[in-house]
Amino acid sequence: MAKKNLIGAWAFLIGVILAIIVGLIGLTSNVWIIILVILGLVIGLLNIGGAELKDFMIAGTVLVIVSALGGQTLLGVKYIGSMLQALAVLFVPATIVVALKSVFALAKR
Repeated sequence: MAKKNLIGAWAFLIGVILAIIVGLIGLTSNVWIIILVILGLVIGLLNIGGAELKDFMIAGTVLVIVSALGGQTLLGVKYIGSMLQALAVLFVPATIVVALKSVFALAKR
């Protein structure tokens, strides 16, 4: 179990750093987007569980909404808009996976 949490923690850290770098450098190719999506899936699958589901759902949803809207609004501001969009690409799959986990946990009850 500890190894699973360690992989998830590293995926989270690498994903956020990579999203910021992708936003700063402006790497918008499909390869970088796919890498961020895969890291988001790993974050959702391995890093979040149990008591953290509700907190992550709230924080993840807010982050996705703010990143998406802020990314569009601040697209003209150098680097900020693209960094927010890259963070949204990372956190959308993570939030979807955690939401599905939450739904399955509710269905088991």
